[in-house]
Amino acid sequence: MRVEVRADKKSIRVSGYVNVVGRDSRVLQDAAGGFIEQISPGAFERALKTGKPVELRFNHHKTLEAPDLCLKEDQIGLRAQATVVDPEVIAAAERNELRGWSFGFVKQKDHWKTDENGTRRRFVDDLELREVSILNVTPAYIATSIEARGEDKILIEFRADEMLDGGVDYIRETETQSSTKEKTITPESESMMAMVRKTVEYYTVKRRRDNAL
Repeated sequence: MRVEVRADKKSIRVSGYVNVVGRDSRVLQDAAGGFIEQISPGAFERALKTGKPVELRFNHHKTLEAPDLCLKEDQIGLRAQATVVDPEVIAAAERNELRGWSFGFVKQKDHWKTDENGTRRRFVDDLELREVSILNVTPAYIATSIEARGEDKILIEFRADEMLDGGVDYIRETETQSSTKEKTITPESESMMAMVRKTVEYYTVKRRRDNAL
């Protein structure tokens, strides 16, 4: 995840891969025991093409206003970017507490195999993408909830992917207005007077994994 904290501290820009398709998860657990999961390439693209709304949330619970939320599946996986103006999320970013992405989905189609080592493998071929979440907690890879839809009950699954770089890249932007007392103003010095200098500070906050499931 990349987090850009704006100089006015009124918004942040977040971007990154929510999930890498075609890649094995860590070992997950269900009622039958352990298994490894992959989201099949094209599953997110097909879900987005349905036009069903996908929410941006904070820790899966708080819905965030993000009219510029952009979701796209490319050759790597599901990529997200959005501008966030929620004070709680901005404050968490200021404290370097954002940990990564997660997403909630409803399975539409999957298939299972057992490999030569006896490991159960699940392939999620089609899904309904419900939301993507920004997290400030160390994410568990697997969780579920039940939701009523009319007379039916549906299982919503939540996943948090391993970070590609193992952490969150923070970019902090500060602005200072330059000034001069020169009596003779050249075009260059006038340009300098009007220019806003931006100092960008890069650092990486490594993701805590000790408590990850």
